[in-house]
Amino acid sequence: MKKFSEIRQEFLDFFASKGHKIVPSAPVVPYDDPTLLFVNAGMNQFKDIFLGNVKAESKRVADTQKCIRVSGKHNDLEEVGHDGYHHTFFEMLGNWSFGDYYKKEAIKWAWELLTEVWKLDKKKLWATVYKDDEESLNFWRTETDIDQSHVLKFGAKDNFWEMGDTGPCGPCSEIHYDFSQNGCKASDINAGNPDVMEIWNLVFIQFNRDSNGKLHELPQKHVDTGMGFERIVRVLQNKSSNYETDIFLPLINELINITGKEYSLPAEASAQAGGKYEAPMNVIADHIRTLAFAIGDGAIPSNEGRGYVLRRVLRRAARYGRNLDMHKPFIYGLVDVLVKSMGRVFPEIAEKREFIKEVIKGEEESFNETLDRGLVLFNEEIERMKNTSVGAEHVQPKIFSGEVAFKLHDTYGFPIDLTQLMAKEKGFGVDVKKFDKLMEEQKQKSKKARKDELGNIIQPDGHQYFEGFQEYDPYSIDKNNYVIDTDIIACYRGEWIDRTPYYSLLPRHLPLYIESGGQVNDAGKIYVGNLELDVIRLLKSGHLHVQSVYDVDNLIYRNDNRIKIFVDYPRRQSIQRNHSATHLVHEALRRVLGSHVKQMGSYLDDKLLRFDFPHFHKLKPQEITDIEQIVNDKVGGKIKVYAEVMPFDKANKIPNVKKLFGEKYGDEVRVVFIDENFSVEFCGGTHVKDTTDIGLFKIVKEESVSSGTRRIFARTGKGIIDYINERISEIEKISSELPEKYYNNFKAGIENFRKDFKNADSKDTKLLKTLIEYQDSTINSLIDTREKYLEEKRQIEKELAKQKVKQAGGYIDELISNSAQINGFKLVSEKVDADNLDELKEIGDKLREKLQSGVGLLYSIVDDKVILVAVVTDNLIKEKKLSAGKIAGDVAKILGGGGGGKPHLATAGGKDVSKIDEAIGKLKSIVEGYIK
Repeated sequence: MKKFSEIRQEFLDFFASKGHKIVPSAPVVPYDDPTLLFVNAGMNQFKDIFLGNVKAESKRVADTQKCIRVSGKHNDLEEVGHDGYHHTFFEMLGNWSFGDYYKKEAIKWAWELLTEVWKLDKKKLWATVYKDDEESLNFWRTETDIDQSHVLKFGAKDNFWEMGDTGPCGPCSEIHYDFSQNGCKASDINAGNPDVMEIWNLVFIQFNRDSNGKLHELPQKHVDTGMGFERIVRVLQNKSSNYETDIFLPLINELINITGKEYSLPAEASAQAGGKYEAPMNVIADHIRTLAFAIGDGAIPSNEGRGYVLRRVLRRAARYGRNLDMHKPFIYGLVDVLVKSMGRVFPEIAEKREFIKEVIKGEEESFNETLDRGLVLFNEEIERMKNTSVGAEHVQPKIFSGEVAFKLHDTYGFPIDLTQLMAKEKGFGVDVKKFDKLMEEQKQKSKKARKDELGNIIQPDGHQYFEGFQEYDPYSIDKNNYVIDTDIIACYRGEWIDRTPYYSLLPRHLPLYIESGGQVNDAGKIYVGNLELDVIRLLKSGHLHVQSVYDVDNLIYRNDNRIKIFVDYPRRQSIQRNHSATHLVHEALRRVLGSHVKQMGSYLDDKLLRFDFPHFHKLKPQEITDIEQIVNDKVGGKIKVYAEVMPFDKANKIPNVKKLFGEKYGDEVRVVFIDENFSVEFCGGTHVKDTTDIGLFKIVKEESVSSGTRRIFARTGKGIIDYINERISEIEKISSELPEKYYNNFKAGIENFRKDFKNADSKDTKLLKTLIEYQDSTINSLIDTREKYLEEKRQIEKELAKQKVKQAGGYIDELISNSAQINGFKLVSEKVDADNLDELKEIGDKLREKLQSGVGLLYSIVDDKVILVAVVTDNLIKEKKLSAGKIAGDVAKILGGGGGGKPHLATAGGKDVSKIDEAIGKLKSIVEGYIK
């Protein structure tokens, strides 16, 4: 039997012998195509060639392409694992001709490979052609020896391929394989019969469809073929299911080992039914491939876009794991098996093996926390529905509650398709309409909860409109040009909810940057004649809000509609430093941590920059040092920073260009370059002129945002000065906590530091770096010294406490001898000298030890509050059922507090010191009340 690796190689070797260039698979994450979540066909990487956007480097190409089909019209998720041939991840073997050979060769070579190289039974092969494609029909007759009755015509639904509503398209010819024992009929082809399966599709890109639906012959015709790799392996290995091939068997066998479950039913059971654990194992074996290859190519599970698709797939697999009695993370363990079988052909999963495992394990751990609780809710609803239908006059419709489905999604993270799957297993449908309605209501509530961009504004009045259109240009501002003289297009007056007036102005020229892409709004002022007004709000519409008690609209009118806009350029400079540094740190993170890093969110103002990215580990000190070193090397390299506006298609072809997935870009985009071999990004923000303007770059904090997402905070330029000042305050705070003898060791060094810092400039990066290193060292030493001092202090206090307890020994003897009697045992209550609860407990232990038979209550006043300890001897716990915890609790209630503990010793406290005598007076009755 041929191994799957041999079959793949034979396909590639065959087409190499026909003059095809063998190319690697494109990543399954199509970063260059915002219209796709995942690559779902072999032709995706050649789309621009078919559209005529680029010229093919080779006219003949062949490959195996990684594909994922989970959402959209190519979605077979429900069938995956339950039949033998649908998958979320699969390989597509393909050969292409870009304006070279056409139908004749494509059909002839397909038949040659199948029947001469792989020796398939010709009687089991069927071919279909488009009903009007006489050319292909003729080539099947003249170029092959297929049974002519096995060549059938079908309509556009089955045999006409289209990229979209318009664009390249053409007829296709499909090859089907008959798995049936007695041979199928022509009526079984394209009829959904699982015994007759399509294995290869030969697409002939012959036409271009215009916007009116009319077809035009293309000057160059192409061939695009796709063979399902898993399907042809099943055929050649003569298996009844794709899951029985050696592609999946290593994963299935590992699942058997991990779970201890059998894959199939006993021999006497129905073969068609499949084993009890067959479908769950199939699903998990399929889904681990999707997860591993997608994560290996840079996708990360999340709540949006392709990340949510992965999360759905993983949670579906985790839920099937419950069918195998797996309650702890286990799916991630299959990655090693997958790498062993497929890592040679797809080295990216071998290179990122550990990262892939970490991501999957983290997701499993996160979902496991809520999965079981969600399953309880699901099962309770199923039982409720079953019970309500019992004895009813009419059979109740078996529809699972949309409200409960929404709660499963909102509270427990169950994707709706997972709830539908579980309900289907129980014979129920799901009220999806109600679920969708609740989801929409939640979205509307979220929108309403967000602060309106205009704030709390009463309907504006006194409108004044002028003529013209606004020109938005925040990029021309620099240190020599930050005041713009312009006129007003529109002006109106409004009021805040407290009746404070404001004016909204729409200037013809707007030099202020409007918040976007993580960069905050610019700040500035408006001058109307001699009147100076602060810009208090800047809207995406281009309107400026200014607050004034003056009639600004009349002032503008009297000044011929002219105003001056002053941009706070020092603030803008600080923002630009942080924005350019954000681009540099993005690439530095990728180089230090790996190519999985991408921007998941950012914020930058004049104080700091914040950057979120996918990563499953806290950054190590050396990693932070390496990232800072890369950025600061670029900063010191005096690299020119520049931007170009260009067509989207041109920008998208720049090597290693970064852009936000899911962002809607126009026909033209702005691209920012900081060394075209280092950082190139789609960006509409403002930046420094060259990297030396950034000054020193320093990561000041690193934290976790959520599972699998890290966040760094960094400072640059003037922000570094602020950072050092803040740390001076930290040094002063720690120093103030130390006695002088400890602080004296640092005093001289701190004074010298202050002198050096006094003369520091934000551009003196060498000095600033030295100062920060000194601060790091000083703060660490101060913290160590403080810990040493506090430990010494604790030891002294501990020794004093011991002395106090020792001294209390004689005092306790006196207390016991003078104690009251109750029901034949002693009752001790007294105030003692204790500085804290621990001391009081030790004295209480001493009292209990000496009591022999009795109850004791000791108390102290600490910080104007009562602390107390109650003790009961063992014989009274056993014979009288007394409990120190109950006694302490009742006494504490009188004092306006609470407490409790074990039967032999308990602690409590109260706020009302004035009631201590009352509480002690009631102690006897409290104890008597518990005697049994």
